[in-house]
Amino acid sequence: MQTPHGVRLERLIGGAGDPGTVFAHGLAGSIAATRPLGSAVLGRRIFFQFRGHGRSEAPPGPWDYADLARDLRAVADLSDATRAVGVSLGAAALSRLLTESPGRFTRVVFFLPIPVDEARGDALRDRVEALHATVEDGDLAAIAEVVSAELPPSVRNTPAGWGYLRQRVEQLSRDGLGAELAGLADAVPVPDTAALASVTAEALVIGARGDELHPVEAAERLAGLLPRATLHVYDRPGPVFTHRADLRERISGFLN
Repeated sequence: MQTPHGVRLERLIGGAGDPGTVFAHGLAGSIAATRPLGSAVLGRRIFFQFRGHGRSEAPPGPWDYADLARDLRAVADLSDATRAVGVSLGAAALSRLLTESPGRFTRVVFFLPIPVDEARGDALRDRVEALHATVEDGDLAAIAEVVSAELPPSVRNTPAGWGYLRQRVEQLSRDGLGAELAGLADAVPVPDTAALASVTAEALVIGARGDELHPVEAAERLAGLLPRATLHVYDRPGPVFTHRADLRERISGFLN
């Protein structure tokens, strides 16, 4: 799809009827990674890939979270979506969008949010640069090694973990990853968190203890900043693997 701001984004629509829900993936993520979260959500389910991901374009950088929020807004507007689900990086973009348009959605879900009021620094930069380098080299084993850091130790060397790695390696080796994403390391998703107090949507914030990439404190803080938020925290990392059915039912029950 062609956005009003001139960036072509890959989009997939499933389901039918209203309401429409847009799903925003995480860093180096994909449509395939967010589809399980919407499997029981009623209405149209709109999946897309941010700039620099999948078959979406990668315009010249530098990029910041305002650019990602613009991508998300365009997909939501062109798809008539009234609800949104953001994962990690996608949750940060959704937070930024809501500071600019606090009444844009009726219901929103933030799954494993990153800190909204601080830059992620070298940790994000190193991760993007390592992924981009291995993808450019076409070294599948090296891609798998970098991606495996996203998995909780308890999930590695399990059928679920192997399936996740296979899907992620295939997608990254096929579609690549925008090097400009490394610039997000110095960007703050929401420079003025006071703006979140004006958000009118009902929100569900989901975190997990022990997740180094998505500290539970970030979920707790975001829930405290939103006026109509419910917080749920899983007791261990990787709920998409360890609590898959509960996670799906929790998201669909809230949205439906």
